Amino acid sequence: MTELAPTVEAAIAAAYRSDWGRIVAGLIRRTGDWTIAEDATQDAFSAALTRWPRDGVPDRPAAWLTTVARNRAIDRLRSVAADRDRARQWTEVETMPTTGNDTELDIEDDRLRLIFTCCHPALPLDARVALTLRTVAGLPVDEIGRAFLVTETTMAQRLVRARRKIDHAAIPYRVPPAELLADRLQGVLAVLYLAFNAGYSDPAFDDVAASAVSLAEALVDLMPMESEARGLLALMLLQRSRRFARIDANGELLALEEQDRSRWQRAEIGRGVAMLDAARERGPYVLQALIAHCHATAPTAEDTDWPHIVELYDELLARVPSPVIAFNRAIAVGMCDGAQVGLALLAELAPQLSGIRLVPAAEADLLRRAGRVDDAAARYRDAIAVATTDAERAQLRRRLDALG
Repeated sequence: MTELAPTVEAAIAAAYRSDWGRIVAGLIRRTGDWTIAEDATQDAFSAALTRWPRDGVPDRPAAWLTTVARNRAIDRLRSVAADRDRARQWTEVETMPTTGNDTELDIEDDRLRLIFTCCHPALPLDARVALTLRTVAGLPVDEIGRAFLVTETTMAQRLVRARRKIDHAAIPYRVPPAELLADRLQGVLAVLYLAFNAGYSDPAFDDVAASAVSLAEALVDLMPMESEARGLLALMLLQRSRRFARIDANGELLALEEQDRSRWQRAEIGRGVAMLDAARERGPYVLQALIAHCHATAPTAEDTDWPHIVELYDELLARVPSPVIAFNRAIAVGMCDGAQVGLALLAELAPQLSGIRLVPAAEADLLRRAGRVDDAAARYRDAIAVATTDAERAQLRRRLDALG
């Protein structure tokens, strides 16, 4: 295939990010068939890869893609239109509009329906994450699988099972009613943050993290009054702003204190701060974003306002009693009041922390700070044994070697 001109490639990439979910959502509502909707949308983008370099980028890329996807869906429905229901779906897709202000409202409603359906609590959590990344964000199945440490075949099977569950359990394609919205929104936010962390934990999967950010941006656009949606987006932006400083020249992962802060993306930090400023309530995601804000705005690691971070963790722990939050608070206390104090707190919390994989690494770091070299080395070895990515293992080995 002929190499794409940079402008065409950028236009297709931008359209993929902004329009994939919109087109899929509209087709699902009209066909009721998730596979046809995704396949038709994929066909439209494949057509763009072939025709836009030859014919030029259309004046309205979204309308062009929607029209092609609609026609592909009609073709697929014609091939299976052996009953009245399929014929009805065919008619609905044929009349699917592609322009006009009313259509924009329909599109936004469709996207919100799609997000809430993919994140429905009747689906297993891993299926919710996979379905959201595939159907709403359009990520390739193999990339999602690699980010979650499973094969492409396994991930494809998860997606098939999730779609069948939606059909068989008659999960409604809708935004939940007002009395259920708050609880369901928390589930959506949790899915998006889990997807973000899966991508952020290994720089090789930054596209997964980027897709999660895009979905959080879409959720804020669709639900602008929800402070927790803003808090989650702020948290993602503040964390991801460090992505170019997280890797050294040898490709190794760097700890926060080791990073060159001049490489942090100030524009993204500014957007994250603006999201926080617009949040009217201090929910769990807003509080976590405020903690990330303390790190993002400290000129150096030594200037980090650890006492304020501990205060924020106190507030967060009071709202959401959780072993993970207690664990993170203990690390902050260790940075604020001394490594031995943090270690004592981790020892006190040990019965609650048995399932948290990062405990050995955190203890090793505090032991190193306390000058307990042999104990730190032993815990670094424990941490290496349970690390899940090559980047994480390499970082831990480097810290172990540095103990001498």
